[in-house]
Amino acid sequence: MTAAGAEALPITYVLPIRQLDTGDSDELTAYLRWLASRVEVIVVDGSPPPVFARHHRLWAGVVRHLPPEPGLRGRNGKVRGVLTGVPVATHEDVVIADDDVRYDEHGLRSVQLLLRRADLVRPQNYFDPLPWHACWDTGRILLNRAVGADFPGTLAVRRSVFLAMGGYDPDVLFENLELMRTVRAHGGTVATEAGLYVRRLPPTTRHFCSQRTRQAYDELAQPVRLLAALLVLPGVVAAVAARRPALLATGAAGVIALAEAGRRRAGGRAVFPPATAWTAPLWLLERGVCSWLAVSQALCRGGVRYAGGRVGRAANSTRALRRRLAQPQPTACWGQADSGGAGCRSRARPAVSPASPPAVHT
Repeated sequence: MTAAGAEALPITYVLPIRQLDTGDSDELTAYLRWLASRVEVIVVDGSPPPVFARHHRLWAGVVRHLPPEPGLRGRNGKVRGVLTGVPVATHEDVVIADDDVRYDEHGLRSVQLLLRRADLVRPQNYFDPLPWHACWDTGRILLNRAVGADFPGTLAVRRSVFLAMGGYDPDVLFENLELMRTVRAHGGTVATEAGLYVRRLPPTTRHFCSQRTRQAYDELAQPVRLLAALLVLPGVVAAVAARRPALLATGAAGVIALAEAGRRRAGGRAVFPPATAWTAPLWLLERGVCSWLAVSQALCRGGVRYAGGRVGRAANSTRALRRRLAQPQPTACWGQADSGGAGCRSRARPAVSPASPPAVHT
């Protein structure tokens, strides 16, 4: 729903959320009110009943507040929320965002324009404010920008494309990579916009620390990156054993220079302070340690802990997704327990729009 008198944008904003306690909802409520004055907002809330009830009292008159579709199955609650929210959206342009993402009007309008020439848009997040752990994690963002692109907590997708795909797999951990790969596997295009900056609130220090191995587990879906991360710790140990501090210093300087290149890309100096590049070696060392922990959890425990259970698969490969697409028989949507699930309205899978232009990269 959109506030009367406001200039409405033809965009639906889908927010999948799950909170174990009500906490401080004032800031998020204020953001949702601002959003609802500009776009359609659908909050799919998988919180426990007491928390859901409080959220409903706060938000029911502002946004469309729904529980996840009960017919959907899957370990990843965020994906179940997206599979519930996108089909009930009333606009073609759909923004999917975590609860710590904060768009401004420029970001919303930019996404809308980009969806005219791509099927999925990948913006760039930055942390604001910037406590020590957000500065540390920004080292990851800068390195990703230097060697390719970062993975944000928000994507935008064309609703018709999403429904044509039948959604995406709710049994993987790295859900944003999974959605991008699914769009590509179905012939869609992805616009990676390194210069489209969308603010993100930092997590608490406790939450940041609890996520280190889980985030490293994502690399199991990207074998080259995983191998590079696994080589970090042996390389550091070998340099220390050989008493080669100059080698360590040279390596750290190279990582800082690479991060600085990512910081300068596409006007990044406007949102990434200079000190963030200096944290990149620390983040890389952390990722090297946590990658070994992630691999051990995959081999010994069948997956990493997530939302009270374990998830074994980080993401499906594009090849596996294309094989699924090539199946001759009509297939049910991802996560759909039966034909009544919300993730898809038909078992027939229409093709992704053939008129889509080549992928857009900046």
